[in-house]
Amino acid sequence: MGALIGMKLGMTQVYNDREELTPVTIVAAGPCPVVQVRTEEDNGYSALQLAFDEVPERKLTKPQRGHLAKAGVSGHRILREFRGEEGAFEVGQVLDVSQFEVGHRVKVTGKSKGKGFAGVVKRHGFRGKNASHGTPNTVRHGGSIGQGTTPGKVWKGKKMSGQMGNKRVSTKGLTVERIDADRNLLFLKGAVPGGTNGYVLIQTI
Repeated sequence: MGALIGMKLGMTQVYNDREELTPVTIVAAGPCPVVQVRTEEDNGYSALQLAFDEVPERKLTKPQRGHLAKAGVSGHRILREFRGEEGAFEVGQVLDVSQFEVGHRVKVTGKSKGKGFAGVVKRHGFRGKNASHGTPNTVRHGGSIGQGTTPGKVWKGKKMSGQMGNKRVSTKGLTVERIDADRNLLFLKGAVPGGTNGYVLIQTI
């Protein structure tokens, strides 16, 4: 298993081995100490809990400090779990970008950019109404949202206007184009969910 917590730094372009200009996202990945190893016997599932983003102890709560102290890890702001085999890892072990190789395909999970309240045309790609023949101020409206007496309600999950973005999103199949082990950087081909300085979870697939 290859898994790390990282921070999105931005996008740029690099040349690959075939001298093709490739858009990449730079992610500061790790180092991530192992804080807890969950097992089937004790927890009912297998997972690895990693820490990221070291900060002064005073910026953490007392329960956070106690939890990290059990693993012998100094103050870290972010804790996340990855499902995987628990036997190959130990508490206190530090994981870094050496887990990955150029060409590996990974899944990256992050929180998408929040775009606020949006209508159905922007949020769901609705066509809208014709703007001719005396159409009133309903050109970008969604139209009817339900039936009459039967069922007499609006079904849950109906595409309507509302909050757009700011949700957990996963992008699968991104390729590792380059690795900078000295600075703990991963160059991933394509776009990664979220904005600059957003936290992301990286896992091989």
